[in-house]
Amino acid sequence: MAYDPMLVQPMREELTNLGISELRSAADVDAAMAKPGTTMVVVNSVCGCAAGGARPGVAIALKHSVLPENVVTVFAGQDTEAVERVRSFFTGVPPSSPSFAIMRDGELVAFMPRHHIEGRSPEMIAASLTSAFDEICAVAR
Repeated sequence: MAYDPMLVQPMREELTNLGISELRSAADVDAAMAKPGTTMVVVNSVCGCAAGGARPGVAIALKHSVLPENVVTVFAGQDTEAVERVRSFFTGVPPSSPSFAIMRDGELVAFMPRHHIEGRSPEMIAASLTSAFDEICAVAR
């Protein structure tokens, strides 16, 4: 059963207010994964580590000078079709939420699962993300 949409709306808005595009269907995911270049996928969640670490860490990381060309999000426990489809692109890693994936031309090149988010501060999460951006994403903004 999906979470109550009213419950998760503020959690969605924490990311969409940063300019992150929501993927709500399998077709949305396919369109995002077809875009050339680098795409960061944020698998959002209602859990405490998403609220205390993942979403604030993304907000900090997106202030970095080097960023993925596209940043998108799906919501675990809410957008079931989109989450299932995006996870099909995460080859070789088990489902995890929250999590971050960096894709290059639709192929997984970096993944941060929940156990690398839990117990870490937003600043630590942002540092991990920006290090990946520097290594993987060539475009400075």
